[in-house]
Amino acid sequence: MLGYSTIGTNNLVTSAAFYDELLALVGGKQMMGLDHIKFYGTDAGGAMLAICTPADGAEQSCGGGQMIAIPGGSPEGAEALYNKAIELGATDAGAPGQRLPFFYGSYVRDQDGNKLCFYHMTAA
Repeated sequence: MLGYSTIGTNNLVTSAAFYDELLALVGGKQMMGLDHIKFYGTDAGGAMLAICTPADGAEQSCGGGQMIAIPGGSPEGAEALYNKAIELGATDAGAPGQRLPFFYGSYVRDQDGNKLCFYHMTAA
């Protein structure tokens, strides 16, 4: 159902460095890139996350209620993504932990303020 989702950045170089390292933990890599946008995925034809500078030249801004959720594959994987993001300069928006009987998650904001969730669905 999802082809790709795009989030904005004010500095494509630093944002690409952040996502290159972070998404490598879950097998993600740059699948395609231009001077204003980079697409990340795990395989050709699969869902992707794109980072880009705004097409209108305006400053990037975050939308209230918007968040990108990235599966960690396990609670430990979700925590590893959280720790890597913090190491790369993200800010904490919710430390790793069991949120619901079936949902383990953690939250950060990248250098542009985009909210990311690293999660694992557990047995209820």
